[in-house]
This record gives sequence, structure tokens and C-alpha cells, in this order.
Amino acid sequence: MAEKKSGPTFDSIMRDLKARNFSPIYFLMGEEPYYIDRIADFVAENALDEAERDFNQTIVFGADTTSAQIADMARRYPMMAERQVIIVKEAQNLRSLEPLAKYAEKPTPTTVLVLCNKNGVLDRRKKANSALISSIEKNGGVVFESKKKSDRELPGFIETYLTSKKATIDYKATQMIAEHIGSDLNRLISELDKVLISMKEGDRRITPEIVEREIGVSKDFNTFELRSAIINRDVYKANLIVKYFDNNPKAGSLYSILPMLFNYFQNLMIAYYAPSKTDENIIARHLDLKSGWAARDYKTGLRNFTGTKTLQIISKMREIDAKGKGIENPNTGQGELMKELIFFILH
Repeated sequence: MAEKKSGPTFDSIMRDLKARNFSPIYFLMGEEPYYIDRIADFVAENALDEAERDFNQTIVFGADTTSAQIADMARRYPMMAERQVIIVKEAQNLRSLEPLAKYAEKPTPTTVLVLCNKNGVLDRRKKANSALISSIEKNGGVVFESKKKSDRELPGFIETYLTSKKATIDYKATQMIAEHIGSDLNRLISELDKVLISMKEGDRRITPEIVEREIGVSKDFNTFELRSAIINRDVYKANLIVKYFDNNPKAGSLYSILPMLFNYFQNLMIAYYAPSKTDENIIARHLDLKSGWAARDYKTGLRNFTGTKTLQIISKMREIDAKGKGIENPNTGQGELMKELIFFILH
């Protein structure tokens, strides 16, 4: 069976755009709006000179137009410019895609059409959707799926972004930001930029103290520190943090710690099947982590939790999640459920 060909990546698309190799159609879709916005904004700001945009750049919204109107606009020729640009925001609101599928069979070479389909991907089982995607791919266009970053990818994303801004960051500070903000990349970038603006020239290293000051995450009472206390079975510190969360819900809540802990113990269960349970680099490769450093917490967890206990913890987290949503739990609040979970994990 032939291997399925992977689609273009964000980096490959941006390389082509920066080299001014514009495709006739870009269909950008997926759950992560950050990459869709980056590509669309780059085209809007760079495909045309500023003087050319008045007559040759059109931005419309899917709810306010039709596929037929967009196809008609795309067939026009530019005025005193090499190309015209049409950007369709919120293209997921377009009702019918047949006219665009027909246009994609023979796109106008002097038009750059960018369709921004956020909050999901096209269902290719539908004939019109399949025809549109197929025509774009066959006729020099680009189909890109913007996927959400997983929790394990966030630290690498943060470090890469800061490196591009000539800044570095402590491991703990990275984890604090990733676990406090989560996978909303637009918000994440906004917070990172806020930190960068606050930094002095010549000192571009971000520390936990800077994160605490600029983002408002306590360097001592945060989900990263709770995770660390649990992994090391530090009962006193874990209870101290949970008590702080109970009194300061914005700092941490049941639904901020559940995904974080579930991800850790799920990976810990996988780590039990690694070829070596003592070599950090082998554990890192087995879990597809960036480095041996990132596997240290799992090496510690393998010492402190048995496989049976790990399975029981995962089951308990599912139970607590259900109770937090009111299933078979009419009275117990989130703070008490959080304490119940931590007690179960550590005892």
C-alpha cells in the first residue's frame, strides 16, 4: 500500500511566500487559527506594493458573500499590477463551494486567492468539498491543515519562537508559561511578546521571576510546581499548592490540572514499555520527547509510581473529571475534588 503523501507545512509555505513564489489558491483550514492568520497576513502585506493594494486587494467574509461572487472576483485581471489578491476570512461560513471548485479547475494565474477556513477541516466525503480540494491540489494550489499544538509540543514552540526573537528561556519558565496559557497560540504569542517588550537590552534570558512579574504566574504556586511535587511525591508541597489554588481559582483549578496530570501519567504508562527505564535518552526517544532532559520527570515517576498505581491514577482522573461535570455528583465542589485527586495520587 502506497504511503500517504503529507501536505505542505507552515514552514514550507512561508519559505515559498518569502521567495515570492505565490500559488494561485491557498485553502487554509484547521483548528489552530494562528498559522492560518500568519499566512493570510503575510500575503496581504507582501504580495502587493502598498500603492497597488487599493485596486488589487480585496478582503471579504464568508458570511457576507458567496462562492460564485468570489469566483467572479478571482477571474478579474489586476489593474496596473502583476497580480491581484483576494482574501476570504471565515470561509467556513460559505454555503456552497461548487463555483469555487469549478474555478479551481482553471485558476487565473494573476490572482492569489486565500481561503481561511477556521475551526475545522472540510469533510472530504462531501462531493463539493472533495472536488474543491482535489482541483486546488492538481492545479498548483496549496491545501494546508493548521493543527492544534499538543501539550508536549508547546515548550518547543515557545523556545523556537523566542530564539527567533534572539531571546532564551529557563526550562522552568517555559513550563510555567506552557501550562498556564495552554495551546491558544495567539494568546501565547501575545504573552511572550509582552515579556520580550519588558526586557532590557543585552539581557534576553527569561527566568521564572520575569514570568511571574509579567504574566502573573506565581513561580512557587503554579501547575508546573504542582506537577513537580506530585512526581517527587512531596506531599506537603503538593497540598500547599492545592490549598493556594482553592483560595485563588485563577492561579489553578481542577480543569487546569486534570489535562496536565492526565498527559503525564498517560505518558508514564507508555514509559513502562521503554527498552530502558534508567536511560533518559532512551525514555525520551520512546516518548518522542525533545531531549533526555525532558525525560527526567518520567524517570523519577518510574521510581515513585508502580504500573498498577499509574493505571489506578488514570482511572481516578476519569472519575474526577466526570464528577466535576456533575455526573453522579450533586454536591462536591471542584476544590474538594482537586484535593481528593491529589490525595489519591500521593497515598
